[in-house]
Amino acid sequence: MASPDILLLGATGLVGGIVARSVAATILVRRAPDYQYSQPEMDVAPSEQWPAIIAGRRPATLISCLGTTIRQAGSQAAFRAVDHDLALACARAAKEAGARHMIAVSSVGASSQASNFYLRTKGEVEDDLRALAFDRLDLLRPGLLTGERQGPPRLGEGIAMVAAPLTDALLHGSLRRYRSIPAERVAQAIVTLTGERASGVYIHENDAIRALAD
Repeated sequence: MASPDILLLGATGLVGGIVARSVAATILVRRAPDYQYSQPEMDVAPSEQWPAIIAGRRPATLISCLGTTIRQAGSQAAFRAVDHDLALACARAAKEAGARHMIAVSSVGASSQASNFYLRTKGEVEDDLRALAFDRLDLLRPGLLTGERQGPPRLGEGIAMVAAPLTDALLHGSLRRYRSIPAERVAQAIVTLTGERASGVYIHENDAIRALAD
């Protein structure tokens, strides 16, 4: 049986899929993924039902690896509906049901003051998650995620991954946080964070994520 204490959102994505195979957690998805979990416990339901399901499950820890792109979603509004509205509704349901800990994958450069819509939305999600006042909130801000992604290829990401070794070599000092990072390292950091108990809000960028994964 999976742990009733951990609930994972975004298990069909690049990072979430690895987390799902690495930690005993209840998985909440819109459609069943095409791979097997080592300890499956899965709820398959439309996303509008997720807050109610989370309220019933009453997890102690909520992990959100939810994320799409504007291109995949089809519009800025559709993107925000997933990356902000759904993520926040699920987080609120978990907190109201007694969850003490939330771990969420955000993005390097996330800021509610950003001019870029994507980064501004990510920053607004972070601000709204802080406002929920979990005992502990871990926000991971990776740069470009590298790894074998399921589903249709993303041309822009494919080009960026090819160029990543050269680009990364040019990023030093405070710019190191913008370096690419393997999705496996981000997932391992998340697994490590499920065992943390200290209270507070923690921001984890590239070097910190790698340290957690070691």
